[in-house]
Amino acid sequence: MSLAPTVAIHSDQFDLAKTRQSVLCMEVGHDRFRFLVQNAGRRGCYFEDYTFPSLLTERPLTNVLPDVFREHPVLSAGLHANGVAQDRTWQEIRIAVNSSSFTLIPKPLFRKEYAGSYLGLMRGNTLPGHEFAQSYAHEAEGFLSVFNLEHPLADYFSEVYPLQPLTFVHQSSSLLQATANLDRHSLSRQNVWLYFDNEFVTIIHRADHQLRYCNRFGFKNAQDLAYYILYILDELKLVPDATTVSLYGEITPFADTYAELARFLPNLSFGQTPPGVSLTEEFDEVPEHRYLSLFGLCLLS
Repeated sequence: MSLAPTVAIHSDQFDLAKTRQSVLCMEVGHDRFRFLVQNAGRRGCYFEDYTFPSLLTERPLTNVLPDVFREHPVLSAGLHANGVAQDRTWQEIRIAVNSSSFTLIPKPLFRKEYAGSYLGLMRGNTLPGHEFAQSYAHEAEGFLSVFNLEHPLADYFSEVYPLQPLTFVHQSSSLLQATANLDRHSLSRQNVWLYFDNEFVTIIHRADHQLRYCNRFGFKNAQDLAYYILYILDELKLVPDATTVSLYGEITPFADTYAELARFLPNLSFGQTPPGVSLTEEFDEVPEHRYLSLFGLCLLS
């Protein structure tokens, strides 16, 4: 069985023979998979978005992903074809995982041997045996992201791309990277970003170019969402009428969530592509707010 992408952009600026000079960015969650290739000029030029049918979401990701990777002309670059090794590797491979838990630890307080304990305190329970604590350092901001990663998923990518440089991050790290880039080019001193992914929203607040808040929570309806957002703004001492709020991810102007938020947030708008992300002209028809977490991977240093 093979899966077809729901959205695909294939620019002629991508050269399969030059993967050694290209970066492969992938985002994976239990119900979707996306990837974007940056060519040697660091322009996004090859993109596909897969949504897994509900029947497949009950299967482990390591049982679903082979249906995407098998015989894929780009994702299989560097793999064995018909028993013969292809002489194609990537300059770098970045993988964002949308796992259930993450926390941010200031760099002076971080100890690698306590990574699992940080997550345990946040979750209220220890990690199960098939998961481990992975970390990613946000050097420019002085903290580390610690998140849960499944052993089978990490092993799968290591087997697919053996001896190639793999960087695992949590989806929130991609969003933090993207919002840092957006914030540097913003004229507002106070900025809030909301990233929607199914029934979850990640909220990030930056003030005077410093991260002040980052968290993710689930919601069941638009009214609950509005209540949570307004509560957080109040806790952050932000006045809704004077706060710039940008929307990203799985939300449209026709969504109930947008209509409800617009009642309370007059400075609400759909976000744009981070200035640091370069894309080929084929992306002009893609809503700029849709893929912020994937675009954030392009900005990792």
